Amino acid sequence: MKKCHFVYLACTATVVGAGLGAAPASAGHTTHVVHEGQSIQKAVDAAASGDTVLITPGTYRESVTVTTPGLTLRGVGRGVVIEPAAKAAGTCAVGGNGVCVVGTEKRKVEGVTLASLTVTGFTRSGVYAVATDGLTVRNVTAVKNGVWGIAQEGSVRGVFRGNTARDNGDAGLFLANTISAEKGATDTGGTLVERNRLEGNRIGVTVRRLRNLTVAGNHLTGNCAGVFLVGDENKPRAGKVTVAENRIVRNNKSCPKTARLDALQGSGIVLTGTEDTLITQNVIRDNAGKSPLSGGIVLFKSFVGTSSERNRISDNELSGNSPADLVDQEAAKANTFEANTCQVSRPAGLC
Repeated sequence: MKKCHFVYLACTATVVGAGLGAAPASAGHTTHVVHEGQSIQKAVDAAASGDTVLITPGTYRESVTVTTPGLTLRGVGRGVVIEPAAKAAGTCAVGGNGVCVVGTEKRKVEGVTLASLTVTGFTRSGVYAVATDGLTVRNVTAVKNGVWGIAQEGSVRGVFRGNTARDNGDAGLFLANTISAEKGATDTGGTLVERNRLEGNRIGVTVRRLRNLTVAGNHLTGNCAGVFLVGDENKPRAGKVTVAENRIVRNNKSCPKTARLDALQGSGIVLTGTEDTLITQNVIRDNAGKSPLSGGIVLFKSFVGTSSERNRISDNELSGNSPADLVDQEAAKANTFEANTCQVSRPAGLC
């Protein structure tokens, strides 16, 4: 019986597509190996739930769409580079995105992992995910994409760990309830943004209209703004976000005004229209600018007039931020500032 068992496992290895090799990863699952010059998308299309598509070093000029639950799409490091094709083909590419993970409103795609590769040069996003449950994005480098480095909407229980997002047109990491419609905040079920490096973007991390999410242990520098937590008048309200143990230093790039947002420069953490959020144990230094949103930690009434309420700002280390380390522009007095190490606040007395 033991001999037959091992023979059966060996038979799970098959050849997938022309020239694509496959080897057993574990019982019942297959690793599909893609070499430079071959199609990543063909391997993804041939893979089943639980399989791994392993990409070897090289430059791959295509966009890739993943709709299979439980699939792992993994490179072997930054030397695996996905760039736009000369001619866009498929919804992901036509939309200007590099790697798309796509579920539906009725059925989220579950348990997909993207890891250890570079996405660069796309007009919209390096990685774009919609309607996912339990998506993991780790050790992905997203560089010089037109809008977002890594973006996700309408999703829950995501993990974004150890990624680098650099020199993207808008946010390095962008997480939202929905991009195209007015809607109350989504409970993400504990989405985690952890140990990422976010540098040279317009905004390092944007969390828009979400609840129950943690941003921790990230390094943010050289952006126009470090972390942006955005809410509005819709219900449920955005909030219950924890921003902890991040290093947010010299985010002094200058970005012009847009239709929905004032010019940005020198913003460490901005809260606008959020509630019940904890900002704690962050190191926030030398963020300086002359925007209405400049400063170390800034509470700013949302652009539709919604106040930030019941937020707690505690035990942060702030220095050298201008115009001040702590800035509270809210009329509401329900926010708490306590045990922060800082020098200057507006109004006075918050340090």
